[in-house]
Amino acid sequence: MMNNGVIDLIVRIKNGYQARRETITTPSSRFKREVLKKLEALGYIESYEKVDDINYITIHLKYESGTPALTGVKLYSKPGRRWYVAAHDLKPVLSGLGHSILSTSKGIMTNREARTEQVGGELLFDLW
Repeated sequence: MMNNGVIDLIVRIKNGYQARRETITTPSSRFKREVLKKLEALGYIESYEKVDDINYITIHLKYESGTPALTGVKLYSKPGRRWYVAAHDLKPVLSGLGHSILSTSKGIMTNREARTEQVGGELLFDLW
């Protein structure tokens, strides 16, 4: 399932930060690249690149003076339990210091973008 891949992606990124890695790799998919594009825009990763010949993505992790850019993750949607939310039910993460990532009909969005657009969707995870 697609969401299994996103759970795997986020856990790999979190574990890479805990192990102080510079780069990590994960199997590639269009959905994962959309999530990575959002994580890059939010400043949680440095960059990512698709390695064409082996269909993998290399992710460059971001550290600010030795501190990982990503310090915590909370997963919501899982294969056995999808977590859907309406726009008015979206709450701030850590008093606005973190972000929720949603899969909506308008693409991958943060909780703030979804509230602005007045669109709900599947709540994938929180990160801070």
